[in-house]
Amino acid sequence: MFFYFIFVILENAMKDPRISRAIGVCKKLVSSFSYSWKKKRELQLVQKQLNLPEHSLKTECPTRWGSRQAMIERVLEQQKAIAQVLSNDRKLRHLTLSWQDVDVLEAVNKSLSPLVEFTDALSGERYVSVSFVKPTLHLFNNSILKDQEDDTPLAKTIKHNILTYLNDKYSDRTTQELLDVASALDPRFKLKYVDEDVRGSIVDRLKVEMRDVMNAMEKAPHETAALPADAEDAGAGKKRKKDLASFFKVTADKVAGPPPQQDQAIASEIQSYFHTETLDPEEDPLTWWRDAKRMYPRLSHLARKYLCIPATSSSSERVFSTSGNIVTCLRSSLKPDHVNRLVFLAKNL
Repeated sequence: MFFYFIFVILENAMKDPRISRAIGVCKKLVSSFSYSWKKKRELQLVQKQLNLPEHSLKTECPTRWGSRQAMIERVLEQQKAIAQVLSNDRKLRHLTLSWQDVDVLEAVNKSLSPLVEFTDALSGERYVSVSFVKPTLHLFNNSILKDQEDDTPLAKTIKHNILTYLNDKYSDRTTQELLDVASALDPRFKLKYVDEDVRGSIVDRLKVEMRDVMNAMEKAPHETAALPADAEDAGAGKKRKKDLASFFKVTADKVAGPPPQQDQAIASEIQSYFHTETLDPEEDPLTWWRDAKRMYPRLSHLARKYLCIPATSSSSERVFSTSGNIVTCLRSSLKPDHVNRLVFLAKNL
């Protein structure tokens, strides 16, 4: 799953000339301070005079999520100090933010701040994240990105565009089913964030997959027991012949379908799971499933299958960054096998 909140939303969901102008001025302003030690020194002196936090300005990085919002937030924080420093420089005086630019940047910052926090939370690697996607979308639509009384028209437009983009991005039926199943298998949420009209289909899908798990568990011992005989036949160079009874047995199994006891066990397990109390949101669902594995043996297999999916591509991006730090101009002759080992050690030590 990909959760490109900041960059894609700014480029696609907030196409507005006012935003483009304000962000362009913001970038030029930050660059003028980044490449001049004199401007940095003057900014520090003015910060002390105005009792502002002595923070440096942040530069937007195209490959870092949330860097644009961080740049805007820092410029708004140091707005008075920046204006005073620029007022003493004729060449850079035109970069002083106007009140229109400040209003636009404040609207953008207010709309994007929650997205940055949720993006950081969903980008973790050491906890379950895919089951949080559906609750997060629900929270955006009903609370965080909902129109407020003090919102400006521009802020309302930005929020509306963000919600439209996110809802369209995850409107695919296959994606929705995956998110619903992952949310249902999380004991913190279960069917809470699954639409009522699709809850039946999600439960039916769980039953089908549980039946497959049960068949695989029952089939595995027979296959394991047959391995020595097959190996003995292969070692003796003899080809084992099938009798007619084996063909009729397979056909009878296909026609008969699953035994009633199997369906009853699956229905009982699902009913018991959904009737238990939900887990506290701050608890670890993997720990819960580890303890409840004996009670829900089939569902625990499905939980292990779905809850391991990352909600974002951050983990793969971090691996690429680690590889880039290892394979440099001075180490360009490393063999692929050595690179793989070094990346593995860097990510696991």
